[in-house]
Amino acid sequence: MNIRFSGREVRDLLVAWAALGLAFTFFFEGPGIVRAPSAMAGALVLSLVTAGVGFLLHELAHKVTAIRFGQVAEFRADYGMLFLAVAGGLAGFLFAAPGAVYHRGRATRRENGLIALAGPLTNVALGLLFVPVLFAGPLVGAFAVELGRLGVAVNFLLAGFNMIPFGPLDGNTVKEWSLSGFLAAGVPCFGLALAALFLF
Repeated sequence: MNIRFSGREVRDLLVAWAALGLAFTFFFEGPGIVRAPSAMAGALVLSLVTAGVGFLLHELAHKVTAIRFGQVAEFRADYGMLFLAVAGGLAGFLFAAPGAVYHRGRATRRENGLIALAGPLTNVALGLLFVPVLFAGPLVGAFAVELGRLGVAVNFLLAGFNMIPFGPLDGNTVKEWSLSGFLAAGVPCFGLALAALFLF
């Protein structure tokens, strides 16, 4: 399997990662954080490692799975939506639709369903990886506690949100392929997302 990234794709991924990091930082901490540079730096690192990495690996999972099925796949950022995400974070609300992986080639409905499913399942796996950090956090320090809390919560929420069977969301594509597959993946994702709400 030959995975390549164009210069534009690398740029779009980095810009989207940085913009989401800022958006989540403002959303979590409020716009006043800009008056405390050291605190903002720490909050930005947390956002980049939790929400930012969750987004990046979600999109890369779509790309890798599409290529695995013989597709040509590339991420494209939506700069207008990235601007709105940062502005929304400053205003105290957040809706992030930073872009998407576009793929082309001959694909069955099953393959399209699996390509869509790869993103949310990657977020579930990432959320589970942050669980030990969450529990070990009190032994390490406040930063680790927050890293684990946000890592679990953000990734489980991303998984649940993307499995909603509506419009261009992954859940709709999965449901169109297989209702049983959607239920098998969607019910746990929704349950984990609800549990994650208690971590905020």
